[in-house]
Amino acid sequence: MKKRVCCLYRVSTDKQVDHNEKNQADIPMQRKACHRFCEEKGWEIVHEEQEEGVSGHKVRAERRDKIQTIKSLAKQGKFDIFLVFMFDRIGRIADETPFVVEWFVKNGIEVWSTQEGEQRFDSHTDKLTNYIRFWQADGESEKTSIRTKTSLGQLVEEGNFKGGNAPYGYDLIKSGRFNKKKHELYELVVNEAEAAVVRVIFDQYVHEGFGAQRIATYLNKLGHRARTGKMWHHASIRGIICNLTYTGVLRCGESRSPVQLHLQIISPELFEAAQHIRTTRANAAEQERRIPLNTRGNSLLAGNVFCGHCGSRLALTTNGKAYPCKDDPNRIVKRVRYVCYGKTRKQTECDGQTGYTAHILDGIIDKVVRQIFERMRAVPKSEIVNVRYREKMNERKNLLSAVRADYAKAAAELDTLKAEVMKAIRGESAFSKELLASLITEAESKCGELQKAFEQAKADYDEGQAILQSLNVQYDDIISWADMYDTASIEAKKMIVSCLISRVEVYRDYKLHIDFNIDLEQFSVGLEIVEIAA
Repeated sequence: MKKRVCCLYRVSTDKQVDHNEKNQADIPMQRKACHRFCEEKGWEIVHEEQEEGVSGHKVRAERRDKIQTIKSLAKQGKFDIFLVFMFDRIGRIADETPFVVEWFVKNGIEVWSTQEGEQRFDSHTDKLTNYIRFWQADGESEKTSIRTKTSLGQLVEEGNFKGGNAPYGYDLIKSGRFNKKKHELYELVVNEAEAAVVRVIFDQYVHEGFGAQRIATYLNKLGHRARTGKMWHHASIRGIICNLTYTGVLRCGESRSPVQLHLQIISPELFEAAQHIRTTRANAAEQERRIPLNTRGNSLLAGNVFCGHCGSRLALTTNGKAYPCKDDPNRIVKRVRYVCYGKTRKQTECDGQTGYTAHILDGIIDKVVRQIFERMRAVPKSEIVNVRYREKMNERKNLLSAVRADYAKAAAELDTLKAEVMKAIRGESAFSKELLASLITEAESKCGELQKAFEQAKADYDEGQAILQSLNVQYDDIISWADMYDTASIEAKKMIVSCLISRVEVYRDYKLHIDFNIDLEQFSVGLEIVEIAA
């Protein structure tokens, strides 16, 4: 009676680089070799399974459906021999695959490879040989992975596209360059029609405060479609927002290319602002959020307003009643209020108001923001950034120069004393060895103190320089916000307010305590409306 055979053919997800590995990954070749092997042995193939795109190095046996199917057939006694082209087709995981093979043997199934023969477990030597074989296969996979990652990383660092599909906003064109396999390589070029959509996505995300879902809805309403022709999905929007390529920088793992200006669709500053908003909105940053989760609605504050009495977040709500609009009696509007979440849910012992009318609280915040902008415009940048800190920076610079000179002088004196020691050893010095030792100890102590003083003065000077740079950036940001605030949409205003104000605490009778993201005192800006904290 012919022995019954079950065959497994697998092609790996790993991109094999040498000739033999490439042949192993070819399923038709594996099938042909197994059929020829069975004919020579006089065996009959009764079942075949194949895995396409499954890594034997990364995917464990319990997650591989084909392995589980073959195990099930083995338990039912459906075949006598488990045959593969090479044993690494079963898997390449050193701490698992040998025991998978041993499981078949223990269940009465012979395990064969067309290239390596039968895998036996009759002795400790067999077991050790089996383990070493798969340990070597595991190591080869690791080395192949490292070579591939390194090669792709170097390709990207040289400013070349690593391969794959072009991100939305780009097209692929033939480069005229060929790889070792004589396949022509492709490079990215900007697709201007798609790039315009990318710019809209980033603009709405950063400047209007739209979330991914709202952006997708907005694009779909305008008739824009994804590259597939289907409607935009919020997951695709999120992918675009996270893609560094739009700044002109290609990425592969930890590798980065120099900036490719011809590929730059948005500025690095806009991309960084988007990443800041994205991480701030994440659930992990719930307690420290400064960016509103969404900017839908006409309220000016979102996510950064709290009850001053119990610390609970104030939530927006409507009481369900409609009232005539003061500006337009023919228009009916609902009353919108900020309510204390802790008090309304009876989660806190709050002695403050239950709620605050939205347009009154927003009006106060709007007035505060406009006061800041007016006073910033009234004070020239040169007066804030240069005059105010010029004297302080001059003091730090002079101190740094003086300490540097003192240290250099002390170090020179120490070198002189050390040179005198050699003279004393030769009997050529007028100083005794004991006196020189004492003088050197004092000089070393003095040098140590001066070195610490120099390091502190350098740190103070560097800190001052950093403050000046920060002031310049903050001033430019505030002035740009001021220029657009009056004509901005409510969504943009909400984003500006969230960038300017980190936290608003509201007390009875609309008394406010405001924490700002900038130090207003540095800009000589004083506010009279509310208590503030920098």
